[in-house]
Amino acid sequence: MLLPIYAYGHPVLKKVADDITPEHPNLTELIKNMWDTMYDASGVGLAAPQIGQSIRLFVIDTEQLEKDEKPDFKGFKKIFINAQKIEETGEKWSYEEGCLSIPNIRGEVLRKPLLKIRYLDENFVEHIDTFDGINARVIQHEYDHIDGILFTDLLSPVKRTLIRNKLENIRRGKTNAEYKMKFVVK
Repeated sequence: MLLPIYAYGHPVLKKVADDITPEHPNLTELIKNMWDTMYDASGVGLAAPQIGQSIRLFVIDTEQLEKDEKPDFKGFKKIFINAQKIEETGEKWSYEEGCLSIPNIRGEVLRKPLLKIRYLDENFVEHIDTFDGINARVIQHEYDHIDGILFTDLLSPVKRTLIRNKLENIRRGKTNAEYKMKFVVK
């Protein structure tokens, strides 16, 4: 089932999400719906707060990225539950990010290139993995969602000023998205 993606301005996007247990209601169905919603919106990641649930869950599929430009690129498809960053290292690098909750806005965000993270998979088996490059960046972006941080919070003050009116339009439901969205005010 396709779920509406909560738009910029919705309070759930600014909350620090709660851990979940294996008994979380309808978790298998929720994860399936998150995959369906993410793919329908042409995304590579989706966090539970983006569908209105303030829980520490996100899904990522980077297998579709950079294959044209870098044939040896190794993406992944994973579910992250109750993730905790262990370490971020390296010199920050800039990359243009976007977000399904903030349609039609992109901006340069600085992030460290190496990420070590602890998380549970869909069977609540613990993993500690290290990711780099674009894979690390996508995880960092989705992880920020479960900590109530949006990529626009990380933009330069000048860029935030330049997009202020566009963000306000999204908050009010005045945007074009190719997928179903939920706005604070219609």
